[in-house]
Amino acid sequence: MAHRNRWLLFITLGLAVVMLLAGAGWAWQHGTLFIPPEDDEPDTPDTEPPPSQFEYAWTRLAYDSPGYLFGRNRNSWTTDYPKADRQFLQGVLRYTRLHARARENVVRPSESKWFDYPFVYAVEVGYMKLTDKEAAQMREYLLRGGFMVVDDFHGTQEWNNFETQMKKVFPDRAIQEVPVSDPIFHCLFDIEELFQVPGLQWLYSGSTSEKGGYDVHYRAIRDDDQRIMVMINFNQDLGDAWEWADLPQYPERYTSQAYRLGVNYIVYSLTH
Repeated sequence: MAHRNRWLLFITLGLAVVMLLAGAGWAWQHGTLFIPPEDDEPDTPDTEPPPSQFEYAWTRLAYDSPGYLFGRNRNSWTTDYPKADRQFLQGVLRYTRLHARARENVVRPSESKWFDYPFVYAVEVGYMKLTDKEAAQMREYLLRGGFMVVDDFHGTQEWNNFETQMKKVFPDRAIQEVPVSDPIFHCLFDIEELFQVPGLQWLYSGSTSEKGGYDVHYRAIRDDDQRIMVMINFNQDLGDAWEWADLPQYPERYTSQAYRLGVNYIVYSLTH
């Protein structure tokens, strides 16, 4: 039995080495051996004034994600947190004249304070689970003028879960494709082309897609006046493009698109 276990260990280690070398081989073909950096943000004290003192406060939705098996906290909403938020906010402060808070804010879908923040960002919603009470509060929040951006989910399985959760919120409202001519893509930056923004995995795989999500979609749920309430970035990863904006190996084309989209979403939420 011990002899067999040793062989299994050798085989496992061998497969790991093969996978590592395969990724390294792709990176060498592109001129450098890529070793992923640590993505931890230093745990510095938040010395910013409270969100209520700002014109705009970036708010991330902290939902439940039972069954999520990745990440140290076992919560999918923490993906790219807080580095992506803080680096994106640097762009917001640079490209707009908003009196914006430079640090992130977190709210749960069951909290009444959610109504104090008209913009919320939800990441990895392919794992999001809402109770009926949370879904009812989300519906009220959005119909009263709230705006939600969802990001970083891919493939059929994750889409099906997200769609199921949103049916709890809006059983009778359709999810629609958003054309590039829509005002949301032109309210500050004029975005003339919609393309797939990949995650960091692009540096290993050379593919912009993940989990079979080959076709990029910009979708939305609208209210009765055709205002976008939920902006859906499907089969792409704006959060990684913000998080790794300081990484030379990550292409500027994707980072720039992600920043333009994010800033436009904020401006749209404040003007529509």
